Amino acid sequence: MSWNQTMEARKKQRGFTLLELLIVIAIILIIAAIAIPNLLKSRILADEAAAIGDLRAIYTAATTYSATYSNGYPPSLAALGPPPGGGNNSTCNNANLIDSVVAGGKKDGYNFTYTGQNPVGTPGQGCSNPGFNSFIINADPVTRGTTGQRSFFIDASGTIRYNVSQPATASDPPIGGGG
Repeated sequence: MSWNQTMEARKKQRGFTLLELLIVIAIILIIAAIAIPNLLKSRILADEAAAIGDLRAIYTAATTYSATYSNGYPPSLAALGPPPGGGNNSTCNNANLIDSVVAGGKKDGYNFTYTGQNPVGTPGQGCSNPGFNSFIINADPVTRGTTGQRSFFIDASGTIRYNVSQPATASDPPIGGGG
């Protein structure tokens, strides 16, 4: 069989051989083995960055609430959110300062826990519940190592702190060397 006849016979064959397919599959698996851990790490970092941004938004909203209503800091995270059913009617009970997802306490793989400290006593005019003179907020990953590695903490001082193994507290180091 001449070289031309061999080439003619190959041109008539259609498809790939089993060996060629196995090589392609092996290459794809190697690429996936390299890429997937990096993708998961990127997602964790994105979720952590979103949690830090949400903590800053909650802090700003709590400070705005304190300056706007005669009720101290808000009585709950939900009080910073929009009114039930939506709308723009801001009140002391639903200040509409943060989105409803964050006000619900869970977003982007993190749980947000708001704890008021040192109650003001009597609710401000038009407020159903009394506010607080101070607060702390924790942001903890829903599943440590999957949705986030670090837990975060912020209080009325505005400094965000983190801990890699347990919920963060006021004694943990600040992020970025100063919050």
